[in-house]
Amino acid sequence: MEIPLLRYQNLALDQIQSASSFRLSFSDPKFFGHRSLSLFSGYCFPLNIRKWRNRLPHIRCSSVEQELKPRPKPIPSKIEVDEPKAAPLEDIHVVKRNSGLCSQIEKSVLYKRYREAFELFEILEFEGGYELASSTYDALVSACISLKSIRGVKRVTNYMISNGFEPDQYMRNRVLLMHVKCGMMIDARRLFEEMPERNLVSWNTIIGGLVDSGDFMDAFQLFLDMWQEFSDGGSRTFATMIRASAGLGLIFAGRQFHSCCLKMGLGADIFVSCALIDMYSKCGDIEDAQCVFDEMPRKTTVGWNSIIAGYALHGYSEEALSMYYDMRDSGVQMDHFTFSMIIRICARLASLEHAKQAHAGLVRHGFGLDVVANTSLVDFYCKWGRIEDARHVFEQMPLKNVISWNALIAGYGNHGRGDEAVEMFEKMLQEGMVPNHVTFLAVLSACSHSGLSERGWEIFESMSRDHKIKPRAMHYACMIELLGREGLLDEASALIRSAPFNPTANMWAALLTACRIHENLELGKFAAEKLYGMEPEKLSNYVVLLNIYSSSGKLKEAASVVQTLRRKGLRMLPACSWIEVKKHLHIFRSGDKSHSETREIYQKMDDLMIRITKHGYIPEEKHLLPDVDEHEWRSFYHSEKLAIAYGLISTADGTPLQIVQSHRICGDCHSAVKLIARVTGREIVVRDASRFHHFKDGSCSCGNYW
Repeated sequence: MEIPLLRYQNLALDQIQSASSFRLSFSDPKFFGHRSLSLFSGYCFPLNIRKWRNRLPHIRCSSVEQELKPRPKPIPSKIEVDEPKAAPLEDIHVVKRNSGLCSQIEKSVLYKRYREAFELFEILEFEGGYELASSTYDALVSACISLKSIRGVKRVTNYMISNGFEPDQYMRNRVLLMHVKCGMMIDARRLFEEMPERNLVSWNTIIGGLVDSGDFMDAFQLFLDMWQEFSDGGSRTFATMIRASAGLGLIFAGRQFHSCCLKMGLGADIFVSCALIDMYSKCGDIEDAQCVFDEMPRKTTVGWNSIIAGYALHGYSEEALSMYYDMRDSGVQMDHFTFSMIIRICARLASLEHAKQAHAGLVRHGFGLDVVANTSLVDFYCKWGRIEDARHVFEQMPLKNVISWNALIAGYGNHGRGDEAVEMFEKMLQEGMVPNHVTFLAVLSACSHSGLSERGWEIFESMSRDHKIKPRAMHYACMIELLGREGLLDEASALIRSAPFNPTANMWAALLTACRIHENLELGKFAAEKLYGMEPEKLSNYVVLLNIYSSSGKLKEAASVVQTLRRKGLRMLPACSWIEVKKHLHIFRSGDKSHSETREIYQKMDDLMIRITKHGYIPEEKHLLPDVDEHEWRSFYHSEKLAIAYGLISTADGTPLQIVQSHRICGDCHSAVKLIARVTGREIVVRDASRFHHFKDGSCSCGNYW
């Protein structure tokens, strides 16, 4: 019977066992044409049954039929014949062996001294003519795989060919694996096609390489070819194809592989289970992923990591954090990927205390020097506003990659510390690290946030001149913002027109923001119309133009924008702000009175308003927020003000406050918080939807441009 799009949880085990025929069907002609496979009684065969062929044809031998007779002895000739002369010594192929050097190569690889092994191999290459045993070639293959050395692959392969080495099936598979692991898939495909004989290892190696390199369709085609030839596959084969299904987002193919694994008794296999959790998660079915995880007889580190990553992928950060604590309590060994994920989840939740616990666990489990985990820590501390802690973690790292440098440079830029960002960029170049396009985005963004115009243009021009990196649209957006910050709106518009590609929404948005700050009505309207065509459903584009009209006294035009919003069904969302105090998040909305300490909060807020009014505070009501409702705009007690008031009454004097917002901070609150930081002597860090604002002593790190 055929089971299309089979859901394993709807198929009882007795149905699987009693079914006489299953069909593994990939019938979508868009992807696989019309190729299907059958599953009979637990074993797999192609639909078109192959005919048995006699590999040895019948050969008739007359000498056997008649009678074998002894070969007659030759009669000595009376004619004198010259004796054949021995071949010259130089024509004889002399096999040279150097067992001592070969054993040293094998021993070096055994002790993971791969570069030393290649230095010894260089001696053999230089002298030439040495015949190596399969074990020596096997060791050199392992060295190439460990070093990911393409040059090493070519050296070993050329030596095999030049010395006439005839590999057996095992060594052919090893050479194929060497090319796959080093990313040489074109050569690997050629080797695979030229193999005189292929076994399941050969097929699994090439299919796995295609999946790892993202060639999922080619992997499916080869899998179908393999199935027709062997009608069999192990757990590794199915795990690989489940990963290919996830890569293509084809949940129906993943379910077919799942049902096939159940039929073949592979449902409890660790590799299959982890691949299924990953596939269901990436295809949007977290419930099925959880079901597979629950049915695992032994939950491994990879299994826990897969389900945690699945929850995090779909935005279920609190559930992911809860699964992490379940993993910790189960006693399963955690790895650096576990801690890297949890730190990123804490960054999303803005939970400093949970991140500190993860940091401590990272060190306690011996991953304190891991590059990936520490880079995640640098990124988290930067996003949470603890830039000094981020710098401390960065300096303690024994090894740093380009991602580590990018995280710290971007952190300085987001906090308005452009000078430090440029300093780190220059230090990165001095240490020989090669920057990428993300590096330039981070440093150019830092220059635009801090108004470092001259230095920003120098770095922008050096991209193509010194580093051979073509500026992309996001780099142009930074330069447009830099020009807009200085009020050079015509120059910013000219830069958009001169870009070597079609302007993107980010470029027009940067120009629109500059027009809002400098109240340029005509150019702002032009930029907004461009954005409408690219992002007709994005609310903030309409509200920024609405602010421009309102501030310019164009009430009729402002009303027209409001009508457009209503006609499109775009509704401004309620804004919220939150603060973490003693490991608990406290969330506030505009005019919120649901908190248990509402009376104290509002008393503190009224007291603050009296104090900052004496320092020149005047409420502003002419600007809307870009993504919040009218109630937030008209209310005097905005959500960020209430969060700050609660932080002041709940923490000791001198303690810095850290507020997170779901929206861009409005002009009124920006002016008020600057004065609140001044009269209370507190440092207040507000992370809004666009950047960080560090308020201290009556000023903000953004320079009043956001």
